[in-house]
Amino acid sequence: MSKSVVPATVEVEVPCCPPMAQQRVDAATAGVLAPAFKALGDPIRLQLMSMIASAPGGEICVCDLTPAFELSGPTISHHLKTLREAGLVDAERRASWVYYRARPGLMKQLAALLDPDDAGSSLDAAD
Repeated sequence: MSKSVVPATVEVEVPCCPPMAQQRVDAATAGVLAPAFKALGDPIRLQLMSMIASAPGGEICVCDLTPAFELSGPTISHHLKTLREAGLVDAERRASWVYYRARPGLMKQLAALLDPDDAGSSLDAAD
């Protein structure tokens, strides 16, 4: 692992939008949120995100993430970098370790966009 400073995460700000089951997603919102959905489209990154988001105290050390997978440290670092660049997690270097925490604002935006509760009763029968 490199001793360089962990790069800052790009701030992702999207105005609150109605669920896509209610209204079409505009191009600007789609362009901002798509990288987060794409990052979560990988099974390893989805597992990492789950581990980070559910970590006691709200953060977890990379030293606790890496042993959970049969992958090399550099591969895990690549996946974590993808999550950071997508704006899903923040990272902070402390001595030789990096600690990760979820960014709940973006997670709430993704969840709100996918919320089926406002889709109408006609879709409820299909479940």
